[in-house]
Amino acid sequence: MNANQNDGRVRREHRRTRSGEDFDIIIGLLGFWAVVLLVVTVWMEVTEQPALGWALGLLGVLLALYGMVRLRRRLPARTATRRN
Repeated sequence: MNANQNDGRVRREHRRTRSGEDFDIIIGLLGFWAVVLLVVTVWMEVTEQPALGWALGLLGVLLALYGMVRLRRRLPARTATRRN
């Protein structure tokens, strides 16, 4: 057996870094959908179509984005670097 293997265990500091990266991915996805919903809502308003549902969806995404950013700030800073 190789002496460098850790039997599948992940060190504690690596788990924290990973969870921070997961939050970053979710924040990015929410940000993307917030922009999409903003464009759709503005388009619906400009073309005088009902936009209440789109606006409420945008509000929900923005509230989720705000909550995720607040949670992300509580996590420790990332210390891992990418290996080539």
